[in-house]
Amino acid sequence: MREVAFIKQNKEKWLEFERAIFDNDFESSDALASQYIQIIDDLAYAQTFYPKSKVIVYLNQLSAKAFQIIYKTKREDTNRFVLFWKTEVPLLAYQYRKFIYTAFTVFALFTSIGVISAMNDGEFVRSILGDAYVNMTLENIEKGDPVAVYKSGSNWGSFIGITFNNLRVGLYSFMGGVFGGTGTIWVLFKNCIMLGSFQYFFYEKGVLWESVRGIWIHGSMEIFAIVIEAAAGLILGASILFPATYSRLESFKRGVKVGVKILISTFPFTIAAGFLEGFVTRYSNSMPNWLSVGIIIMTLGLISYYYLIYPFRVQKKTEGTLISKPF
Repeated sequence: MREVAFIKQNKEKWLEFERAIFDNDFESSDALASQYIQIIDDLAYAQTFYPKSKVIVYLNQLSAKAFQIIYKTKREDTNRFVLFWKTEVPLLAYQYRKFIYTAFTVFALFTSIGVISAMNDGEFVRSILGDAYVNMTLENIEKGDPVAVYKSGSNWGSFIGITFNNLRVGLYSFMGGVFGGTGTIWVLFKNCIMLGSFQYFFYEKGVLWESVRGIWIHGSMEIFAIVIEAAAGLILGASILFPATYSRLESFKRGVKVGVKILISTFPFTIAAGFLEGFVTRYSNSMPNWLSVGIIIMTLGLISYYYLIYPFRVQKKTEGTLISKPF
């Protein structure tokens, strides 16, 4: 269908919908949602067949306004705080899932580089972690407690200090997105190289299992959260590099809004990881294997479900309520 014919065929419907939106003149929220879905379908059609048309900008703005009204008028049995965690974040995780998958791919690549580098260069671990840390860890291994470093300091002191450090790393990772995502990639690179070389170091010394059953009690949620924070930074970077039908400034504003929400969603997991590191990991050496493994599986399963599985379930229940992405 030619673009002129497409516009002529749908013009009256769009204008009527626009008037109803700005006059708030709908028989019911269901009627609004139904017409909204039609607008989304028209937008998708236009993006496919008329990618450079100004009608895309018009339909984008129309659908965004309708989306806001739907959320304001939709009846919820929970308050705004619960809605954020229960629906909004999962929908964003679904809508921007490609960024999450990309962050995990980059994470795996960089961690592998850390492992391979440590495998081929005996001094690589020292260059990354420092002589003092490596020597201390070697002493702990000789004493039969490879993760003794996590027993230093008080419970509360460790919890607070570690949590604030991890929150800071997550914030830096997200803010690095303003450089087109390169800052985010750099933060992820440093952490992954450290993780890969660190774990290979334990493998080389024959205490990989002892390190895994200790470190990953808190590391499952801590590392996973860092990857999600990196995804938020990549979203911010993409909003600058690929504004699509929006102005670069408008796309950036939308990228910030989405990225901040995803960043905030990681905070409870980061805090929980800090709590585990301060109060639980230090006792891993005296735990039975089933308990430490159980904690690892539970924490990894919880955060994996929330970001990788639950979003699909929420999207299926609320199908048709996603607004088009700015990039």
